[in-house]
Amino acid sequence: MKISFVVPTRNSARTLDACLASLRAQTHPDVEVLVVDNGSTDGTVEIAGRHAHQVLQWGPERSAQRNHGTDRSIGDVVVFIDSDMVLEPQVATRIEERFAAEPDTGALVIPERSFGEGFLARCREMEKMLYVGDPAVESPRAFRREVINRVGGWNEELTAAEDWDLADRTRLATTIGRVPAWIWHDEGRIRLRVTFAKKRYYGRWIDQYVRMNADSSGGKFVRIALLRRPARLLRHPVLTAGLATLKLTEAAGLALGIRDSRTTAGSRAA
Repeated sequence: MKISFVVPTRNSARTLDACLASLRAQTHPDVEVLVVDNGSTDGTVEIAGRHAHQVLQWGPERSAQRNHGTDRSIGDVVVFIDSDMVLEPQVATRIEERFAAEPDTGALVIPERSFGEGFLARCREMEKMLYVGDPAVESPRAFRREVINRVGGWNEELTAAEDWDLADRTRLATTIGRVPAWIWHDEGRIRLRVTFAKKRYYGRWIDQYVRMNADSSGGKFVRIALLRRPARLLRHPVLTAGLATLKLTEAAGLALGIRDSRTTAGSRAA
């Protein structure tokens, strides 16, 4: 079973070397690595050239990049990895084992942990652990090729919530399983101002996703998992306070992004 990893990039030089090195270090003997770049100017392409089997240029956003990578890959399984992620060496092997043992399973979740620099990165690390096993938050990353083709790939109209959208369509088409190995997400140094701006940018697509999925999207935003383990939150009151600040900042950014989207739509309609 050949496994293709598709990695969309844009100015990803800080994290890309570690990401791609982890893909090439997989214990599985038949791995393909494709980087689909979108006009990087920071050395991303040079780093990709040292590791990837194919380095492609495509845009305008990451959903289109992932679809192009799927089209150009040749694996029986396609796995979508972000450029700031590092995989444990056995991930690809575990993917093959799961698909071989579960022929009715068409896609797999790879659980995530995070790491980074500073206090807010520690808050995010705690948050990610609370989400493990929560289907409202986790989305599949590994797909049998026939399944990703059948569900139509990534929605190129979305640049945020695109993973939720794909997960929604995948659940209607096949069974989703899990891999007993981890992705480690490099958060770097989290800054509230940057987080706010990023969420405001993504808010326009969040609004679009909500409009497309009015009946089922609510659970994606009310992160019940944060309340299911109160003992853990109480054991770490300082981290919990930091996490609350982080989530409020994100919520404010998303709210403004959604408002911007609706204001723009209203102006066009007028």
